Amino acid sequence: MHLSMFLSIHAITCRCDGKSETQMNKGDQEGSQYPFVSILSMSGGDGNNSYSTNSLLQRRVLSMTKPILVKNTKEMMRNLDFPECIKLADLGCSSGQNTFMVMSDIVNTINTLCEESNKKPPEIDCCLNDLSGNDFNTTFKFMIFFKDMLTSKIPCFVSGVPGSFYSRLFTRKSLHFIHSNYSLHYLSKVPDRLEKNKMSVYITGSSPISEHKAYLNQFQTDFTTFLRMRSEEMVCNGCMVLTLLGRKTHVDPLYRDCCHYWTLLPQSLSDLVFEGLVSASKVKSFNLPFYDPNEEEMREIIRNEGSFMIKDLETHVFDLGHSNEDYSLQSDRAKAGEKEANCIRAVVETMLVAHFGDAINIDTLFEKYAHHVSQHASCKNKTSVSLVVSLIRN
Repeated sequence: MHLSMFLSIHAITCRCDGKSETQMNKGDQEGSQYPFVSILSMSGGDGNNSYSTNSLLQRRVLSMTKPILVKNTKEMMRNLDFPECIKLADLGCSSGQNTFMVMSDIVNTINTLCEESNKKPPEIDCCLNDLSGNDFNTTFKFMIFFKDMLTSKIPCFVSGVPGSFYSRLFTRKSLHFIHSNYSLHYLSKVPDRLEKNKMSVYITGSSPISEHKAYLNQFQTDFTTFLRMRSEEMVCNGCMVLTLLGRKTHVDPLYRDCCHYWTLLPQSLSDLVFEGLVSASKVKSFNLPFYDPNEEEMREIIRNEGSFMIKDLETHVFDLGHSNEDYSLQSDRAKAGEKEANCIRAVVETMLVAHFGDAINIDTLFEKYAHHVSQHASCKNKTSVSLVVSLIRN
């Protein structure tokens, strides 16, 4: 097994419009009340509150989407007539071992297909991307895990690529396969002109319809930009498999169920306000850079951008692993609440700390969150889903 690893740091990535990524982020954030978006990243390290420790949900999602990943990997290899070198990218890789699970599935699929087709296996370039604030060091500690997962001696070269996937990251027509899991629902910024006099951090049933439109417009802008950037970087007949949080098609675009993860967070923040532990004005000024599209919204954006053809688009009912279990005991409900709270904390803690600073006790906040989850542990009314889409570069 020839395994090489290097971490390439490039603070300024050139974009097709002539602006560097640094310039783009500066322009987006100057004068913004949401500077935390520029450092959006999962909790680093491998401690009890880290993303690496609390990303079992994302691992389960990767297992769920593996059949689509394998199928599209095989189709990509055949469509490209078994290239001598394959360049893969995992966009929004975060920290921990999950990204290597994806890379190993793709590499092993390529190896098996080459053996079945009596073809020489290619050299493979695995590029792991996330924002520059991501904990790449923890990720690369799992290189040995990646090596153990591989079933072949295909030469693999692993690199880190820091930067926003809403900008150019790679040279033109260099990528063959792109993967992204649970990243594209995060926006490049919080939408403009949101109403401030509220305690919610995201869309709720009581939000004005203008709030949904603002979030949808921002997602349309960002996802269109994402597709346009990738269209420049991918070879013809290259493939993308993208998984993101979405929602069921619903008559009311504002509807979110009572146990929605972004419904429980403002309830927990409100508890702190009621107890005098954080100011109401600080909570009212906190909004998440997040949007959960439905299938129709995804199809429309992809069709309008025009660079990719949809091969697969599936929706899978989403939960944090608790709604199908019987929580007859209070202790079981409490354990479920703590587990879900840890998962959400690993995702949102960096944003909360950047916005609230020392004005909030994160441990206390997520104790409240765990309590609210426990009150809804048996809720089966899930409106959220995982959207899985595979795209072929035209």
